[in-house]
Amino acid sequence: MLSEFSLIERFFARRPQASRHATLGIGDDCALLAPPKGETFAISTDMLVEGRHFLADVEPHALGHKALAVNLSDLAAMGARPLAFTLALALPEARASWLEAFSNGLFELAERFGCELIGGDTTAGPLNLCLTVFGSVPRQQALRRDSAAAGDDLWVSGTLGDARAGLAVLRGEWQIAPDDAATFRRALERPEPRIELGLALRGLAHAALDVSDGLAGDLRHILARSNLSATVDVDAVPRSAALRRLPLALQRQATLAGGDDYELCFTAPVTARATLDTLAQQIGVPLTRIGTIHAIAPDEAANPANNANTIGTIRAPKITAQAKVRWTDATGTPLTLNLQGFDHFHAD
Repeated sequence: MLSEFSLIERFFARRPQASRHATLGIGDDCALLAPPKGETFAISTDMLVEGRHFLADVEPHALGHKALAVNLSDLAAMGARPLAFTLALALPEARASWLEAFSNGLFELAERFGCELIGGDTTAGPLNLCLTVFGSVPRQQALRRDSAAAGDDLWVSGTLGDARAGLAVLRGEWQIAPDDAATFRRALERPEPRIELGLALRGLAHAALDVSDGLAGDLRHILARSNLSATVDVDAVPRSAALRRLPLALQRQATLAGGDDYELCFTAPVTARATLDTLAQQIGVPLTRIGTIHAIAPDEAANPANNANTIGTIRAPKITAQAKVRWTDATGTPLTLNLQGFDHFHAD
């Protein structure tokens, strides 16, 4: 029978690391970690709860991958290089087969990015994963949400919507062909953190975040923090060939409000277009312009009531007029859409 300490020793303490950034790791009361000279820490914490963020029958190798991937995605959005992470793990029971698969999925991704496990905690309880990730970024080069500028292009990486379609597959909500269903489920369970892209965007992009709760909700965080508005061409939002085989209404629901994509959404000056097109080819990740950032119109700033979610209702903290998004189709015709970004205290 596995005890807490034998569990840690067997599955988490003795894994080889691609690189070691901590001067003291697992085995003491605290880990000791310092950022590279001239850089500052970037730190993020994410919690994954069974029934809220994943289903009970998820394959443990995939869960190990995703648990770290969603945290690494936050580092990517800040332009930070991964250093280390901690893991707090609550388990209904300590099953060796489950822990072996989970830890393999976790460490395979950690070793790809040289991100070292330096501590954490384990306990009995409902399945719950809480990771804190540490990265580093040169001072003044972090990609922040409050740094967008009027006139910027709005970009997204990869494609959006497949993860939401993957959730529909697991729930049996939509009729989806078997081959496409496999594509969607992989997108949901094995997101790819865009670390290389985030590092390359230092000094090139103005503002950035990762799309975790849906474009409709996440974009508004950049706009609110930067005190700006945006126009987005819904038809330009990139989607996979598999998603394009679904009805248009489902495509829009998935790409604009689906969440769990973990692609980067960022703003950059018009003068960066050619550089970004070249970058996309170099790193093998599509980058797509989907809109434009604007200054707040005087009537919008003066009368917030006129801006009350013209695209529908987003269940999220209060959204101000400064966070307004104008959605259009490819012809520039305004669209009225009912969109709901993911909220951790409401059902999807």
